[in-house]
Amino acid sequence: MLTTEEYRAIANDLSPATTAFIDGGFRPAGQGGTFDSVNPATGYVIAQVAACGAADVDLAVTKARAAFDDGRWARLHPSARKDVLIRMCKLMTRNARELAVLESVDSGKTIYDCETVDIPEAIHCIKWHAEAIDKINDTVAPASDDHIALVVREPIGVVGVVLPWNFPLLMMAWKIGPALAAGCSVVLKPAEETSLTALRLAELAMEAGLPRGVLNVVPGMGPDVGEPLGRHMDVDMISFTGSTQTGLRFLGYAAESNAKEVVLEMGGKNPCIVMDDAENLDLVAQHIVNGAFWNMGENCSAISRLIVHADVKDALLDRIAAHMRHLPVGDPLDPETRQGALVSEAHCNKVRGYLDQVGTARIGGTSDGPFFDPTVVEVASDSRLARDEIFGPILSVIPVQSFDQAIAVANDTDYGLCASLFTANAKRAIRGARMIRAGTVTVNSYGEGDIATPFGGMKMSGFGGRDNSLHAHDQYTQLKTIWIDLSDDAEGAVA
Repeated sequence: MLTTEEYRAIANDLSPATTAFIDGGFRPAGQGGTFDSVNPATGYVIAQVAACGAADVDLAVTKARAAFDDGRWARLHPSARKDVLIRMCKLMTRNARELAVLESVDSGKTIYDCETVDIPEAIHCIKWHAEAIDKINDTVAPASDDHIALVVREPIGVVGVVLPWNFPLLMMAWKIGPALAAGCSVVLKPAEETSLTALRLAELAMEAGLPRGVLNVVPGMGPDVGEPLGRHMDVDMISFTGSTQTGLRFLGYAAESNAKEVVLEMGGKNPCIVMDDAENLDLVAQHIVNGAFWNMGENCSAISRLIVHADVKDALLDRIAAHMRHLPVGDPLDPETRQGALVSEAHCNKVRGYLDQVGTARIGGTSDGPFFDPTVVEVASDSRLARDEIFGPILSVIPVQSFDQAIAVANDTDYGLCASLFTANAKRAIRGARMIRAGTVTVNSYGEGDIATPFGGMKMSGFGGRDNSLHAHDQYTQLKTIWIDLSDDAEGAVA
Protein backbone atom coordinates (compact mmCIF):
# COMPACT_ATOMS: atom_id res chain seq x y z
CA MET A 1 0.00 0.00 0.00
CA LEU A 2 1.01 3.62 -0.47
CA THR A 3 1.53 6.33 2.13
CA THR A 4 -1.20 8.69 3.26
CA GLU A 5 0.41 11.52 1.30
CA GLU A 6 0.47 9.43 -1.88
CA TYR A 7 -3.20 8.51 -1.51
CA ARG A 8 -4.07 12.15 -0.93
CA ALA A 9 -2.17 13.11 -4.06
CA ILE A 10 -4.19 10.59 -6.07
CA ALA A 11 -7.41 11.90 -4.51
CA ASN A 12 -6.50 15.47 -5.42
CA ASP A 13 -5.93 14.46 -9.06
CA LEU A 14 -9.25 12.65 -9.47
CA SER A 15 -11.57 13.95 -12.18
CA PRO A 16 -14.60 11.72 -11.79
CA ALA A 17 -17.43 11.47 -14.28
CA THR A 18 -20.50 13.23 -12.89
CA THR A 19 -23.28 12.86 -15.45
CA ALA A 20 -25.61 10.01 -16.30
CA PHE A 21 -24.27 7.20 -18.47
CA ILE A 22 -26.96 6.28 -21.00
CA ASP A 23 -26.66 4.43 -24.30
CA GLY A 24 -22.88 4.30 -24.14
CA GLY A 25 -22.16 7.94 -23.32
CA PHE A 26 -22.29 10.56 -20.60
CA ARG A 27 -25.05 13.16 -20.62
CA PRO A 28 -26.38 15.70 -18.10
CA ALA A 29 -29.71 15.28 -16.37
CA GLY A 30 -32.60 16.28 -18.57
CA GLN A 31 -33.59 19.13 -16.26
CA GLY A 32 -29.97 20.15 -15.72
CA GLY A 33 -30.04 19.69 -11.95
CA THR A 34 -27.11 18.51 -9.82
CA PHE A 35 -26.39 17.48 -6.25
CA ASP A 36 -23.19 17.54 -4.22
CA SER A 37 -21.12 14.41 -3.74
CA VAL A 38 -19.39 15.04 -0.42
CA ASN A 39 -16.35 13.41 1.14
CA PRO A 40 -17.85 12.49 4.55
CA ALA A 41 -14.47 12.54 6.29
CA THR A 42 -13.70 16.15 5.34
CA GLY A 43 -17.00 17.71 4.30
CA TYR A 44 -15.32 18.66 1.01
CA VAL A 45 -17.52 18.63 -2.12
CA ILE A 46 -15.82 16.19 -4.49
CA ALA A 47 -18.11 16.84 -7.44
CA GLN A 48 -21.56 17.95 -8.49
CA VAL A 49 -23.41 14.94 -9.86
CA ALA A 50 -26.33 14.94 -12.28
CA ALA A 51 -29.65 14.86 -10.44
CA CYS A 52 -31.67 12.78 -12.87
CA GLY A 53 -35.42 12.38 -12.96
CA ALA A 54 -38.21 10.32 -14.47
CA ALA A 55 -37.48 11.47 -18.03
CA ASP A 56 -33.86 10.31 -17.71
CA VAL A 57 -35.03 6.96 -16.34
CA ASP A 58 -37.43 6.59 -19.26
CA LEU A 59 -34.65 7.35 -21.75
CA ALA A 60 -32.31 4.83 -20.10
CA VAL A 61 -35.00 2.14 -20.05
CA THR A 62 -35.84 2.83 -23.70
CA LYS A 63 -32.21 2.40 -24.71
CA ALA A 64 -31.84 -0.71 -22.53
CA ARG A 65 -34.97 -2.21 -24.09
CA ALA A 66 -33.71 -1.51 -27.61
CA ALA A 67 -30.38 -3.14 -26.76
CA PHE A 68 -32.13 -6.18 -25.34
CA ASP A 69 -34.66 -6.59 -28.13
CA ASP A 70 -32.17 -6.42 -30.99
CA GLY A 71 -30.00 -9.03 -29.25
CA ARG A 72 -26.72 -7.12 -29.44
CA TRP A 73 -25.89 -8.61 -26.02
CA ALA A 74 -28.64 -11.05 -25.10
CA ARG A 75 -28.14 -13.17 -28.24
CA LEU A 76 -24.38 -12.81 -28.37
CA HIS A 77 -22.60 -16.17 -28.10
CA PRO A 78 -21.98 -17.00 -24.41
CA SER A 79 -18.21 -17.14 -24.91
CA ALA A 80 -18.28 -13.68 -26.52
CA ARG A 81 -20.15 -12.24 -23.53
CA LYS A 82 -17.61 -13.90 -21.27
CA ASP A 83 -14.73 -12.33 -23.19
CA VAL A 84 -16.18 -8.84 -22.77
CA LEU A 85 -16.65 -9.25 -19.03
CA ILE A 86 -13.14 -10.67 -18.63
CA ARG A 87 -11.75 -7.63 -20.47
CA MET A 88 -13.79 -5.46 -18.12
CA CYS A 89 -12.16 -7.19 -15.14
CA LYS A 90 -8.73 -6.59 -16.61
CA LEU A 91 -9.52 -2.87 -16.97
CA MET A 92 -10.77 -2.79 -13.39
CA THR A 93 -7.51 -4.39 -12.26
CA ARG A 94 -5.49 -1.87 -14.27
CA ASN A 95 -7.46 0.97 -12.65
CA ALA A 96 -7.87 -0.65 -9.22
CA ARG A 97 -6.01 2.01 -7.25
CA GLU A 98 -8.02 4.84 -8.81
CA LEU A 99 -11.24 2.95 -8.03
CA ALA A 100 -10.12 2.35 -4.44
CA VAL A 101 -9.29 6.00 -3.79
CA LEU A 102 -12.47 7.18 -5.48
CA GLU A 103 -14.51 4.74 -3.38
CA SER A 104 -12.81 5.85 -0.17
CA VAL A 105 -13.25 9.60 -0.60
CA ASP A 106 -16.84 9.20 -1.81
CA SER A 107 -18.00 6.92 1.02
CA GLY A 108 -15.69 7.44 4.01
CA LYS A 109 -14.53 3.82 3.82
CA THR A 110 -10.92 3.15 4.73
CA ILE A 111 -8.44 2.92 1.88
CA TYR A 112 -7.21 -0.28 3.55
CA ASP A 113 -10.60 -1.97 3.04
CA CYS A 114 -11.04 -0.52 -0.45
CA GLU A 115 -7.60 -1.72 -1.57
CA THR A 116 -7.63 -5.13 0.11
CA VAL A 117 -11.30 -6.16 0.09
CA ASP A 118 -13.82 -4.14 -1.89
CA ILE A 119 -12.09 -3.64 -5.23
CA PRO A 120 -10.46 -7.11 -5.42
CA GLU A 121 -13.74 -8.77 -4.43
CA ALA A 122 -15.70 -6.73 -7.01
CA ILE A 123 -13.30 -7.84 -9.74
CA HIS A 124 -13.43 -11.45 -8.55
CA CYS A 125 -17.24 -11.39 -8.51
CA ILE A 126 -17.62 -10.21 -12.10
CA LYS A 127 -14.93 -12.61 -13.28
CA TRP A 128 -16.57 -15.53 -11.44
CA HIS A 129 -19.94 -14.90 -13.10
CA ALA A 130 -18.27 -14.34 -16.46
CA GLU A 131 -16.57 -17.72 -16.22
CA ALA A 132 -19.92 -19.34 -15.41
CA ILE A 133 -21.63 -18.05 -18.58
CA ASP A 134 -20.77 -21.03 -20.78
CA LYS A 135 -20.89 -23.60 -18.02
CA ILE A 136 -24.54 -23.43 -16.93
CA ASN A 137 -26.53 -26.08 -18.81
CA ASP A 138 -30.22 -26.23 -19.47
CA THR A 139 -32.11 -29.53 -19.16
CA VAL A 140 -34.10 -32.12 -21.05
CA ALA A 141 -37.09 -33.35 -19.08
CA PRO A 142 -38.33 -36.96 -19.22
CA ALA A 143 -40.89 -37.47 -22.00
CA SER A 144 -42.21 -40.22 -24.25
CA ASP A 145 -40.33 -41.57 -27.24
CA ASP A 146 -42.42 -39.28 -29.44
CA HIS A 147 -41.51 -36.06 -27.67
CA ILE A 148 -38.60 -33.95 -26.51
CA ALA A 149 -39.12 -31.63 -23.55
CA LEU A 150 -36.54 -28.86 -23.28
CA VAL A 151 -36.33 -26.62 -20.21
CA VAL A 152 -34.26 -23.57 -21.10
CA ARG A 153 -33.23 -20.35 -19.37
CA GLU A 154 -33.72 -17.01 -21.09
CA PRO A 155 -32.56 -13.60 -19.84
CA ILE A 156 -35.37 -11.83 -18.05
CA GLY A 157 -34.96 -8.60 -20.02
CA VAL A 158 -34.40 -5.09 -18.69
CA VAL A 159 -33.22 -5.12 -15.08
CA GLY A 160 -33.46 -2.13 -12.76
CA VAL A 161 -30.72 -2.18 -10.10
CA VAL A 162 -30.87 -0.01 -6.98
CA LEU A 163 -27.70 0.09 -4.89
CA PRO A 164 -26.82 0.93 -1.26
CA TRP A 165 -24.09 3.34 -0.15
CA ASN A 166 -22.14 1.06 2.16
CA PHE A 167 -20.42 -1.12 -0.47
CA PRO A 168 -20.98 0.84 -3.67
CA LEU A 169 -18.74 -0.97 -6.13
CA LEU A 170 -18.93 -4.43 -4.58
CA MET A 171 -22.73 -4.41 -4.51
CA MET A 172 -22.73 -3.18 -8.11
CA ALA A 173 -20.61 -6.20 -9.00
CA TRP A 174 -22.95 -8.53 -7.11
CA LYS A 175 -25.81 -7.30 -9.30
CA ILE A 176 -24.36 -6.66 -12.74
CA GLY A 177 -22.11 -9.74 -12.69
CA PRO A 178 -24.93 -12.29 -12.97
CA ALA A 179 -27.30 -9.89 -14.77
CA LEU A 180 -24.87 -9.22 -17.62
CA ALA A 181 -23.76 -12.85 -17.63
CA ALA A 182 -27.37 -13.87 -18.20
CA GLY A 183 -27.70 -11.50 -21.17
CA CYS A 184 -29.86 -8.83 -19.54
CA SER A 185 -29.70 -5.08 -20.08
CA VAL A 186 -29.32 -2.98 -16.93
CA VAL A 187 -30.46 0.43 -15.72
CA LEU A 188 -28.67 1.13 -12.46
CA LYS A 189 -29.35 3.73 -9.78
CA PRO A 190 -26.39 4.21 -7.42
CA ALA A 191 -26.98 5.61 -3.94
CA GLU A 192 -26.93 9.39 -4.07
CA GLU A 193 -24.22 9.41 -1.41
CA THR A 194 -21.89 7.23 -3.52
CA SER A 195 -22.41 7.58 -7.27
CA LEU A 196 -18.90 8.09 -8.58
CA THR A 197 -17.47 4.57 -8.84
CA ALA A 198 -20.61 3.29 -10.57
CA LEU A 199 -20.16 5.90 -13.30
CA ARG A 200 -16.49 5.01 -13.66
CA LEU A 201 -17.24 1.30 -13.91
CA ALA A 202 -19.83 1.93 -16.63
CA GLU A 203 -17.13 3.78 -18.57
CA LEU A 204 -14.72 0.86 -18.17
CA ALA A 205 -17.42 -1.59 -19.29
CA MET A 206 -17.91 0.39 -22.49
CA GLU A 207 -14.15 0.43 -23.05
CA ALA A 208 -14.14 -3.36 -22.64
CA GLY A 209 -16.63 -3.72 -25.48
CA LEU A 210 -20.00 -3.88 -23.74
CA PRO A 211 -22.50 -2.74 -26.39
CA ARG A 212 -24.29 0.59 -26.10
CA GLY A 213 -27.42 0.56 -23.99
CA VAL A 214 -26.60 -2.64 -22.12
CA LEU A 215 -25.37 -0.90 -18.94
CA ASN A 216 -26.84 2.49 -18.02
CA VAL A 217 -26.20 4.45 -14.80
CA VAL A 218 -28.75 7.06 -13.72
CA PRO A 219 -27.75 8.97 -10.55
CA GLY A 220 -30.25 10.92 -8.48
CA MET A 221 -32.54 10.87 -5.48
CA GLY A 222 -34.77 7.94 -4.57
CA PRO A 223 -38.13 9.59 -5.36
CA ASP A 224 -36.77 10.99 -8.63
CA VAL A 225 -34.97 7.92 -9.98
CA GLY A 226 -35.63 4.88 -7.80
CA GLU A 227 -39.41 5.17 -7.75
CA PRO A 228 -39.79 5.81 -11.52
CA LEU A 229 -37.51 2.83 -12.14
CA GLY A 230 -39.60 0.67 -9.83
CA ARG A 231 -42.83 1.76 -11.50
CA HIS A 232 -41.63 1.64 -15.10
CA MET A 233 -43.80 -0.55 -17.30
CA ASP A 234 -40.87 -1.65 -19.46
CA VAL A 235 -38.61 -2.81 -16.63
CA ASP A 236 -38.87 -6.58 -16.21
CA MET A 237 -37.16 -6.91 -12.84
CA ILE A 238 -35.85 -4.88 -9.91
CA SER A 239 -32.86 -6.01 -7.86
CA PHE A 240 -32.53 -3.91 -4.72
CA THR A 241 -30.12 -3.82 -1.80
CA GLY A 242 -30.77 -1.36 1.02
CA SER A 243 -33.04 -0.67 3.97
CA THR A 244 -36.11 -2.76 4.64
CA GLN A 245 -38.37 0.28 4.61
CA THR A 246 -37.24 1.30 1.14
CA GLY A 247 -37.13 -2.23 -0.20
CA LEU A 248 -40.76 -2.89 0.66
CA ARG A 249 -41.79 0.08 -1.46
CA PHE A 250 -40.56 -1.73 -4.54
CA LEU A 251 -43.06 -4.51 -3.94
CA GLY A 252 -45.75 -1.84 -4.00
CA TYR A 253 -44.35 -0.28 -7.16
CA ALA A 254 -44.37 -3.67 -8.87
CA ALA A 255 -47.96 -4.38 -7.78
CA GLU A 256 -49.07 -0.99 -9.04
CA SER A 257 -47.33 -1.30 -12.42
CA ASN A 258 -46.50 -4.43 -14.43
CA ALA A 259 -46.00 -7.08 -11.73
CA LYS A 260 -42.28 -7.07 -12.45
CA GLU A 261 -40.03 -9.51 -10.63
CA VAL A 262 -38.57 -8.05 -7.42
CA VAL A 263 -35.52 -9.31 -5.52
CA LEU A 264 -34.79 -7.59 -2.22
CA GLU A 265 -31.73 -7.83 0.02
CA MET A 266 -32.60 -5.69 3.02
CA GLY A 267 -31.67 -5.11 6.63
CA GLY A 268 -30.38 -7.30 9.41
CA LYS A 269 -30.14 -7.46 13.17
CA ASN A 270 -27.73 -10.31 13.22
CA PRO A 271 -27.14 -12.39 16.36
CA CYS A 272 -23.89 -13.92 17.51
CA ILE A 273 -24.44 -16.63 20.11
CA VAL A 274 -21.51 -17.52 22.38
CA MET A 275 -22.15 -20.47 24.68
CA ASP A 276 -20.31 -21.23 27.90
CA ASP A 277 -18.42 -24.11 26.23
CA ALA A 278 -17.03 -21.96 23.41
CA GLU A 279 -13.33 -22.66 22.89
CA ASN A 280 -10.60 -20.01 22.75
CA LEU A 281 -12.48 -16.88 23.82
CA ASP A 282 -9.68 -14.73 22.45
CA LEU A 283 -10.29 -16.04 18.94
CA VAL A 284 -14.04 -15.68 19.47
CA ALA A 285 -13.48 -12.05 20.43
CA GLN A 286 -11.48 -11.45 17.24
CA HIS A 287 -14.36 -12.76 15.12
CA ILE A 288 -16.87 -10.63 17.01
CA VAL A 289 -14.84 -7.43 16.72
CA ASN A 290 -14.38 -8.01 13.01
CA GLY A 291 -18.04 -8.87 12.48
CA ALA A 292 -19.41 -6.00 14.53
CA PHE A 293 -17.13 -3.16 13.46
CA TRP A 294 -15.90 -3.95 9.96
CA ASN A 295 -16.81 -1.05 7.67
CA MET A 296 -17.79 1.01 10.74
CA GLY A 297 -20.73 -1.35 11.33
CA GLU A 298 -22.32 -0.03 8.12
CA ASN A 299 -22.96 -3.56 6.98
CA CYS A 300 -26.27 -5.40 6.70
CA SER A 301 -24.59 -8.62 7.84
CA ALA A 302 -22.75 -7.05 10.79
CA ILE A 303 -22.89 -8.73 14.18
CA SER A 304 -25.13 -6.30 16.04
CA ARG A 305 -26.39 -8.52 18.89
CA LEU A 306 -23.97 -10.50 21.05
CA ILE A 307 -26.06 -13.14 22.83
CA VAL A 308 -23.61 -14.54 25.37
CA HIS A 309 -23.93 -17.05 28.19
CA ALA A 310 -23.70 -15.18 31.49
CA ASP A 311 -20.92 -17.46 32.75
CA VAL A 312 -18.46 -16.25 30.08
CA LYS A 313 -19.79 -12.74 29.44
CA ASP A 314 -17.24 -10.77 31.45
CA ALA A 315 -14.26 -12.77 30.24
CA LEU A 316 -15.38 -12.39 26.63
CA LEU A 317 -16.00 -8.65 26.95
CA ASP A 318 -12.53 -8.17 28.40
CA ARG A 319 -11.05 -9.82 25.33
CA ILE A 320 -13.32 -7.84 23.00
CA ALA A 321 -12.11 -4.62 24.64
CA ALA A 322 -8.51 -5.67 24.08
CA HIS A 323 -9.05 -6.30 20.38
CA MET A 324 -10.97 -3.07 19.93
CA ARG A 325 -7.79 -1.18 20.77
CA HIS A 326 -6.48 -2.28 17.37
CA LEU A 327 -9.19 -0.39 15.47
CA PRO A 328 -7.76 3.13 15.05
CA VAL A 329 -10.38 5.67 13.97
CA GLY A 330 -9.40 8.50 11.66
CA ASP A 331 -8.45 9.63 8.16
CA PRO A 332 -9.76 7.01 5.70
CA LEU A 333 -6.79 7.66 3.38
CA ASP A 334 -4.32 6.67 6.10
CA PRO A 335 -3.52 3.00 5.42
CA GLU A 336 -3.19 2.41 9.19
CA THR A 337 -6.79 3.50 9.83
CA ARG A 338 -9.28 0.68 10.38
CA GLN A 339 -12.39 2.78 11.16
CA GLY A 340 -13.13 5.57 8.71
CA ALA A 341 -15.96 8.09 8.62
CA LEU A 342 -19.62 7.21 8.73
CA VAL A 343 -21.23 8.04 5.42
CA SER A 344 -22.67 11.40 6.52
CA GLU A 345 -23.11 13.69 9.48
CA ALA A 346 -26.84 12.95 9.42
CA HIS A 347 -26.24 9.21 9.66
CA CYS A 348 -23.70 9.71 12.44
CA ASN A 349 -26.28 11.73 14.38
CA LYS A 350 -28.78 8.90 13.94
CA VAL A 351 -26.27 6.38 15.33
CA ARG A 352 -25.36 8.75 18.15
CA GLY A 353 -29.06 9.05 19.01
CA TYR A 354 -29.26 5.34 19.79
CA LEU A 355 -26.35 5.60 22.18
CA ASP A 356 -27.96 8.53 23.96
CA GLN A 357 -30.74 6.17 25.05
CA VAL A 358 -28.54 3.97 27.23
CA GLY A 359 -26.33 6.41 29.08
CA THR A 360 -22.79 5.16 29.59
CA ALA A 361 -21.48 2.56 27.17
CA ARG A 362 -19.47 -0.33 28.57
CA ILE A 363 -16.72 0.14 25.96
CA GLY A 364 -16.23 3.10 23.60
CA GLY A 365 -19.09 5.50 23.09
CA THR A 366 -17.48 8.75 21.92
CA SER A 367 -17.82 10.46 18.57
CA ASP A 368 -16.46 13.50 16.81
CA GLY A 369 -18.04 14.78 13.61
CA PRO A 370 -18.71 11.83 11.27
CA PHE A 371 -16.24 9.61 13.20
CA PHE A 372 -17.67 7.21 15.75
CA ASP A 373 -15.68 4.98 18.08
CA PRO A 374 -16.60 1.27 18.13
CA THR A 375 -18.93 0.85 21.09
CA VAL A 376 -20.25 -2.01 23.24
CA VAL A 377 -23.40 -1.65 25.34
CA GLU A 378 -25.26 -4.12 27.53
CA VAL A 379 -29.01 -3.96 26.88
CA ALA A 380 -32.28 -5.76 27.51
CA SER A 381 -33.48 -7.98 24.69
CA ASP A 382 -36.54 -5.78 24.14
CA SER A 383 -34.69 -2.46 23.90
CA ARG A 384 -34.46 -0.49 20.65
CA LEU A 385 -30.72 -1.14 20.52
CA ALA A 386 -31.48 -4.86 20.48
CA ARG A 387 -34.24 -4.59 17.88
CA ASP A 388 -33.49 -1.75 15.43
CA GLU A 389 -30.92 -1.96 12.67
CA ILE A 390 -28.53 0.79 13.81
CA PHE A 391 -26.10 0.46 10.88
CA GLY A 392 -23.20 1.80 12.89
CA PRO A 393 -20.38 0.58 15.17
CA ILE A 394 -22.54 -0.33 18.18
CA LEU A 395 -22.61 -3.89 19.52
CA SER A 396 -25.51 -4.70 21.85
CA VAL A 397 -24.76 -7.38 24.47
CA ILE A 398 -27.58 -9.58 25.79
CA PRO A 399 -26.69 -12.12 28.53
CA VAL A 400 -28.56 -15.46 28.59
CA GLN A 401 -28.60 -18.51 30.85
CA SER A 402 -29.10 -21.40 28.43
CA PHE A 403 -28.86 -22.60 24.84
CA ASP A 404 -32.64 -22.60 24.37
CA GLN A 405 -32.88 -19.04 25.65
CA ALA A 406 -30.10 -17.99 23.29
CA ILE A 407 -31.91 -19.44 20.27
CA ALA A 408 -35.17 -17.81 21.33
CA VAL A 409 -33.52 -14.40 21.67
CA ALA A 410 -31.71 -14.84 18.34
CA ASN A 411 -35.00 -15.51 16.55
CA ASP A 412 -36.87 -12.74 18.37
CA THR A 413 -36.44 -10.24 15.53
CA ASP A 414 -38.14 -9.18 12.35
CA TYR A 415 -34.90 -9.85 10.47
CA GLY A 416 -33.19 -13.04 9.33
CA LEU A 417 -30.08 -12.28 7.32
CA CYS A 418 -27.02 -13.73 9.10
CA ALA A 419 -26.10 -15.34 12.40
CA SER A 420 -23.08 -16.82 14.17
CA LEU A 421 -22.86 -19.55 16.79
CA PHE A 422 -19.82 -20.40 18.92
CA THR A 423 -19.84 -23.71 20.81
CA ALA A 424 -17.59 -26.74 21.21
CA ASN A 425 -20.58 -29.12 21.13
CA ALA A 426 -21.01 -30.41 17.56
CA LYS A 427 -24.62 -31.52 18.03
CA ARG A 428 -25.52 -28.17 19.58
CA ALA A 429 -23.81 -26.37 16.70
CA ILE A 430 -25.77 -28.26 14.06
CA ARG A 431 -29.06 -27.99 15.96
CA GLY A 432 -28.53 -24.29 16.50
CA ALA A 433 -27.64 -23.62 12.87
CA ARG A 434 -30.87 -25.32 11.82
CA MET A 435 -33.00 -23.60 14.45
CA ILE A 436 -31.83 -20.04 13.75
CA ARG A 437 -33.95 -18.41 11.06
CA ALA A 438 -31.33 -16.71 8.91
CA GLY A 439 -30.08 -17.01 5.35
CA THR A 440 -26.48 -17.62 6.45
CA VAL A 441 -25.35 -19.19 9.73
CA THR A 442 -21.66 -19.53 10.51
CA VAL A 443 -20.37 -21.89 13.19
CA ASN A 444 -17.33 -20.92 15.28
CA SER A 445 -16.58 -18.06 12.91
CA TYR A 446 -18.01 -14.86 11.47
CA GLY A 447 -18.55 -14.54 7.74
CA GLU A 448 -20.87 -14.50 4.76
CA GLY A 449 -19.52 -17.51 2.89
CA ASP A 450 -17.94 -16.60 -0.44
CA ILE A 451 -18.87 -15.98 -4.06
CA ALA A 452 -19.81 -19.66 -4.50
CA THR A 453 -22.47 -19.60 -1.75
CA PRO A 454 -25.83 -17.78 -1.92
CA PHE A 455 -26.31 -14.66 0.18
CA GLY A 456 -29.70 -13.35 1.26
CA GLY A 457 -32.16 -13.36 4.08
CA MET A 458 -35.39 -14.61 5.55
CA LYS A 459 -38.29 -12.66 7.02
CA MET A 460 -37.84 -8.89 6.60
CA SER A 461 -34.24 -9.31 5.46
CA GLY A 462 -34.89 -10.66 2.01
CA PHE A 463 -37.37 -11.50 -0.72
CA GLY A 464 -37.36 -13.20 -4.07
CA GLY A 465 -33.83 -14.46 -4.59
CA ARG A 466 -30.18 -14.54 -3.58
CA ASP A 467 -26.98 -12.74 -4.50
CA ASN A 468 -23.75 -14.67 -5.21
CA SER A 469 -23.34 -18.28 -6.35
CA LEU A 470 -24.95 -19.88 -9.36
CA HIS A 471 -28.29 -19.25 -7.68
CA ALA A 472 -27.84 -15.54 -8.42
CA HIS A 473 -28.19 -16.33 -12.12
CA ASP A 474 -31.67 -17.74 -11.51
CA GLN A 475 -33.15 -14.35 -10.62
CA TYR A 476 -31.99 -12.78 -13.90
CA THR A 477 -33.46 -15.54 -16.06
CA GLN A 478 -36.84 -17.07 -16.78
CA LEU A 479 -37.55 -20.73 -17.45
CA LYS A 480 -39.20 -21.72 -20.68
CA THR A 481 -40.50 -25.16 -21.65
CA ILE A 482 -40.13 -26.11 -25.32
CA TRP A 483 -42.20 -29.19 -26.13
CA ILE A 484 -41.30 -30.88 -29.43
CA ASP A 485 -43.67 -33.45 -30.92
CA LEU A 486 -41.87 -36.14 -32.96
CA SER A 487 -44.92 -38.32 -33.73
CA ASP A 488 -46.20 -38.92 -37.26
CA ASP A 489 -49.89 -38.65 -36.46
CA ALA A 490 -52.28 -36.57 -34.41
CA GLU A 491 -52.68 -39.30 -31.79
CA GLY A 492 -49.16 -38.54 -30.60
CA ALA A 493 -50.02 -34.94 -29.76
CA VAL A 494 -50.30 -34.04 -26.08
CA ALA A 495 -52.80 -31.44 -24.94
